[in-house]
Amino acid sequence: MKDLHNILTEITQLTTSIETEYPELYRSLDENPLTLPVSKHPHMDKKVMTEYLESLKQVLGHYITEEKIKKQKI
Repeated sequence: MKDLHNILTEITQLTTSIETEYPELYRSLDENPLTLPVSKHPHMDKKVMTEYLESLKQVLGHYITEEKIKKQKI
């Protein structure tokens, strides 16, 4: 099982990749309810950060799938 440091490193790498390869998606991450904490002072533990990492992966996967579909229609 990954420790918190590895999870944070993976989040950083993934968000950097999204920022450089998919800037239009990166701009929308700030507005995505999946990536925003619900409370003012959220508790950030390993479980929460793992869920956040998985939500980023899902958002990216969905975006890539949608872009492939759009390109097929052209």
